[in-house]
Amino acid sequence: MARKSRKHADVQTEAAYRAALYVRTAFYIRLSVEDNKKHGYSLETQRLILEDYAARYPEMEICGTYVDNGATGTNFDRPGFRQMLADIEAGKINCVIVKDLSRLGRNVIDTGYYIERYFPANKVRFISVNDNFDTDNPDNMFGGIVLPLKNMINEAYSIDIGKKIKAQARQSMRDGEYIGGRAPYGYKKDPANCHKLLVDEEAAAVVRQIFEWAHHKAGLNDIVRRLNDAGILPPSNYKQAQGLISHDNLIGSGRWQTRTVQKILDSEIYTGDLVQGKTKIIDHRQVKAGADNLVVVHGTHEAIISREMFEAVASYRRQVAKDSKKSSQIPYTPNIFKGRIFCGQCGISLHRQRNRGIYHYRCITRNRVRKDACVVVSIKERDLTAAVLEILRRQLGTLVDHYLELRKNGAFLKARNSRITAEILSLKQDLEKNRRFLRGLYENLIQGTLTNEEYFTLKAGYEAKISTDRERAAALEAGLSKLDSELKQYDDLARDAQTLKAGCRLTVDLVEKLVERIDVFQDKQIRVKPRFQNELAGLEEVLGECKSM
Repeated sequence: MARKSRKHADVQTEAAYRAALYVRTAFYIRLSVEDNKKHGYSLETQRLILEDYAARYPEMEICGTYVDNGATGTNFDRPGFRQMLADIEAGKINCVIVKDLSRLGRNVIDTGYYIERYFPANKVRFISVNDNFDTDNPDNMFGGIVLPLKNMINEAYSIDIGKKIKAQARQSMRDGEYIGGRAPYGYKKDPANCHKLLVDEEAAAVVRQIFEWAHHKAGLNDIVRRLNDAGILPPSNYKQAQGLISHDNLIGSGRWQTRTVQKILDSEIYTGDLVQGKTKIIDHRQVKAGADNLVVVHGTHEAIISREMFEAVASYRRQVAKDSKKSSQIPYTPNIFKGRIFCGQCGISLHRQRNRGIYHYRCITRNRVRKDACVVVSIKERDLTAAVLEILRRQLGTLVDHYLELRKNGAFLKARNSRITAEILSLKQDLEKNRRFLRGLYENLIQGTLTNEEYFTLKAGYEAKISTDRERAAALEAGLSKLDSELKQYDDLARDAQTLKAGCRLTVDLVEKLVERIDVFQDKQIRVKPRFQNELAGLEEVLGECKSM
């Protein structure tokens, strides 16, 4: 038998080491909307291809499958992909496998960045099964110029598909076809033709009633209260009851809102006309489009109200808006509690009003929902401001007292930091030692010193130790810097406390910085949830450690 050269043995050993390193493997699967119509692109098909490939390599341990269903490949703002990146950066993954390059992305610049820069920088091996591409194989067939060329083709294909979809949608609009995902309230889709609208009599009766009230000059608040008093389900909850909506994010509070009624009164669709193209997609975001983008087709479906009533209601509402703008008003002062003040009884935001120059905050649930939906909650702004100021002074005073006490214990802080630093150093030494042992295991398996069963048992043990030590070291390092960061934050809060103590007024910036939420109750009791609540709890915990030493 010919003797193997030392060089050849070193190459084999290096290859073994490299193979041993690439074990924590992730599957990435993406399916765009247009891919649903293609044979061989389903989520299950992609998964089977990846599982079949990984089964040939026993050193590959599948640590996760990341899926983006219905996601475009032209950008990388995808939940599954973002989670995969987070796990890569956390050290949980060092190999990514996809069915083909287009599954990773169809944007030539960003796709090239991840393959050529990001993955190598994070020591991640990337494999595209159908393209026979593997970053760990220097002889792969898509190196050099062919890889970016293939990504360019994928991007061009995506752009072409996008243009065709948009062109088809515009043509469907011109043909008088409804292209929305769900039928508007008052209508339902024809079971025989999803682009045709039929009247939903139950909801249509509500639409007619809304226009009738508006025609008799009822305001939006009045209409909303009548609908809620009658117990009529608002559009999203009605569609949920019909089984047309299931996702919680698409279901409202269960109460009619003024903006819902306004949207119905503004919609020409109830006259039998289709007005589409009010929005368009720019940079993957839906934005309001101009009048030149509108496509109007008359008489495409059965009307729920007459054009005469629609125009009469629209004309009256335009006049009300015009008269409102004409009336001269003294500008409102800044609302420093905007977005942070709520009714302690029903939980909705309190409405700021002005009467004869005096500002009040009050709950308007009784006016906009139902009379029995809440009690009367109202408070003058000057009383609210004085109470919040006093509560903040008291809360900040407690925090500053704890902070000053902690600062006096410099020896404790120094000893604490030294102890943590020593533990981190010890963990890192153990990490390096276990990594060396792990690399040696594979060589012992190749040489026959270990059986397969012994190899995988020992390997799992070392990997568990490495993972545990790495997480512990990371947590300690984060904790080491956390106190320094918190001390700087406490310095800032101490200055704010001094500002309030000196008699300065509350400002928008101070409220935004110090207040999370304010609840006002019927008896004018006020509860303030501070933004620095966690900092106060953290200080008390550290002080407890200090006193126990």
